[in-house]
Amino acid sequence: MIAGFLAYAGQAPAWARQEPGAEIFDEAARIVRNNFYDAQLKGRDWDDVIARHRPQYLSAESKQGRAAAINAMLAELDASHMIYATDEEPSYYQLVDIFRFGLRNDLQKHFPNGVSYPGIGIFTREIEGRTFITGILAGSAAGKADLKTGDEILTVDGAPFQPVRSFRDKVGSAVTLSIRRERDGPVSVVEVRPERIEPGKAFRAAMRDSARLIEAAGKRIGYIHVWSYAGQDYQDILEEELATGKLKDADALIWDLRDGWGGARPHFLDLFNARAPDLTFTDRTGKTSFASFKWRKPVAMLINNGTRSGKEVLAYGFKKYGYGEVIGTRTAGALLAGRGFLLSDGSFLMVAVNDVAVDAGERLEGVGVAPTIEVPFDIPYAAGADPQLDEAVRVLSEGSRG
Repeated sequence: MIAGFLAYAGQAPAWARQEPGAEIFDEAARIVRNNFYDAQLKGRDWDDVIARHRPQYLSAESKQGRAAAINAMLAELDASHMIYATDEEPSYYQLVDIFRFGLRNDLQKHFPNGVSYPGIGIFTREIEGRTFITGILAGSAAGKADLKTGDEILTVDGAPFQPVRSFRDKVGSAVTLSIRRERDGPVSVVEVRPERIEPGKAFRAAMRDSARLIEAAGKRIGYIHVWSYAGQDYQDILEEELATGKLKDADALIWDLRDGWGGARPHFLDLFNARAPDLTFTDRTGKTSFASFKWRKPVAMLINNGTRSGKEVLAYGFKKYGYGEVIGTRTAGALLAGRGFLLSDGSFLMVAVNDVAVDAGERLEGVGVAPTIEVPFDIPYAAGADPQLDEAVRVLSEGSRG
């Protein structure tokens, strides 16, 4: 508090008197100070935090290194929805698109042709120094190629994998990925053609393309994966697929909320409220449409530690009010409200601007939602296997728990 007072009085803290070159770091630090949901910054001496991480930023020799310094500063607040991202990461484009309305005044400057990036439609994670595919968007370039969840990515066209840079200037061209599907196993080569990905459009298309029927024990189990829930349009797709689309003849439903982004609203659970009536409109041609569709058949939800934010509210309510089994692993425990900022160089900063509680003051931040049926999923070298999905199919087809 003393350092903060001196800065206000005109005597700048020591970090502010260092050599120039950390303008973006300082801009991010200032935005956090002025917008973080806890005005006391959880009791942290923010000037001291800045002073300790600023040298790392100044000494970094790459964009990734500078981003790591800012994210290390943000991590000091031990809060979700604190993310700094650059154009080297798919998450940058995805988050900018999710927050596009609030960023609309700056988008034209930094994205004159709209928000998009070159990629193949995969989610990846670093595990023990190796890069693994953790998810594949249905219908994407990767979805059309022979890539599977759990594959270790070794190289792209002979160079180290970079999630965006590896595919720049290669959209539509054949790219060769070297992968390993088994631990210490042989190296395989997969050819894929990168595409220009518009995040919201890609998430909506992948959601539709993921919808399918799984035959099991004489039952038709519907499945759909909601990668992002940042908008009513995703819920509309779910209801359309259930009412009139590929899932209309399903005997039960698997609602996959694993990984991706949140944004869901609690009222989305009304879809499963069997006590409310359906409302159907029919025009003069005989065409019908649903204004209020309800799913009255069995349903199970899939969650994992990538289920975050508004998706966790859905998981909490789904479990509490007994709509069905919640299968997988505990959710992320990331339930604060975030706001997006574009910094002066076009990089992205998300700051937690509101605390969030559910029902009578219960907080999920740092806690998450536990499944009703715990099913671990070891990603490395999974070779496309999905034990959590398999368990959901078994539960819904047999009508019993393990």
